[in-house]
Amino acid sequence: MNYSPLLLSLKISSISTIIVFFLGLVVSRFLSRRNFFGKSVIESVLLLPLVLPPTVVGFGLLLLFGKNGPIGRLLLDWFDIQIVFTWLGAVIAAIVVSFPLMYQSASAAFQNYDRNLENAALTMGASKWKVFWTIVFPLAWPGMLSGLVLAFARGLGEFGATLMIAGYIPNKTDTIPMAIYFAVESGQTEVAQFWVIIIVALGFSTIMWLNWWSKRNIMKYASKE
Repeated sequence: MNYSPLLLSLKISSISTIIVFFLGLVVSRFLSRRNFFGKSVIESVLLLPLVLPPTVVGFGLLLLFGKNGPIGRLLLDWFDIQIVFTWLGAVIAAIVVSFPLMYQSASAAFQNYDRNLENAALTMGASKWKVFWTIVFPLAWPGMLSGLVLAFARGLGEFGATLMIAGYIPNKTDTIPMAIYFAVESGQTEVAQFWVIIIVALGFSTIMWLNWWSKRNIMKYASKE
């Protein structure tokens, strides 16, 4: 049995989750503190991958990162980097489809914490940078962690957008969802069943851990009160 789909899926999901975490942190923090004309439009664009078919998302990425696309041509001419039909394309697909989950969770976390603590620290002369990392971030962390876990799980199961931009190349872009699809197409039912069990186990374990962690924190806060 070739285990490259498992290793590649974990690699792509891990990289995309790290990038999504920092992007979600910055964007959600910025938008949660500001109200301006067009904010709802920007948020709708950020959340659009949640409602669009993955193939539509993948087609859009293909237009952007293809050899004739504006970003793809720039990367190829200036840095000799090709995105389409590489594992980098799979990472980008995972980032785009999982970002809305991270953004929603982080945005809710930044809006729901007690801002009186932040204001008190600022009044006492603490810098905004110090206040953010010592007060705001710890208070918002539980919500952001939920988004982080969900983003990882979403990136792990991404298929449609990945197929469009990365294709299926054994040992290069064959993630677990890809391996399942093409195993079924070629009549390798046992191989498909094996990968289905693996990805279900990974997804189930992720959600179970998130539920356990959430209940643990609820009980901890309840006991303090």
